[in-house]
Amino acid sequence: MEQQSLRTDDCTEKVIRYYSDMVYRLAFARTGTKHDADDVFQEVFLRYVKKKPVFVDEEHRKAWLIRVTINCSNNFWSSLWNKKTQELNDEILFETKESINIYSELQQLPPKYREVIHLFYYENMSLEEISLALNRKNSTIRTQLTRARAMLKKFIKEEDYV
Repeated sequence: MEQQSLRTDDCTEKVIRYYSDMVYRLAFARTGTKHDADDVFQEVFLRYVKKKPVFVDEEHRKAWLIRVTINCSNNFWSSLWNKKTQELNDEILFETKESINIYSELQQLPPKYREVIHLFYYENMSLEEISLALNRKNSTIRTQLTRARAMLKKFIKEEDYV
């Protein structure tokens, strides 16, 4: 599906449709389960509707949505409800065997590495953009990306021997 560009004064429904995939994928990368990602997704767009923020341009809107998604994900992890729940095995249907393997390998990464990989490869963000969105030093992002790649490489090699 080809997405058209947005203007800063576009209606809420159009904005949600345009950014829904990005917000959901990031929420899923941060939380690790479909149900928790659904909760974060709803919270992000609820805040968007309630606050009605004004943006300078689309990059500003995108950065705001990413930051709110990260904050809502962090709030999710620190909530008392989450501390008293037990993890369910969340199965997601994939179209190819490679997608299944990549998903399972990514789930083995710690959240801080999983989110950096997600933003870099799935959202096509530069190191500088990721650094700003996550409020971390550029060198930290570079190191986390390198470590995440090394972990993934190790996981994949271990799979080949099994």
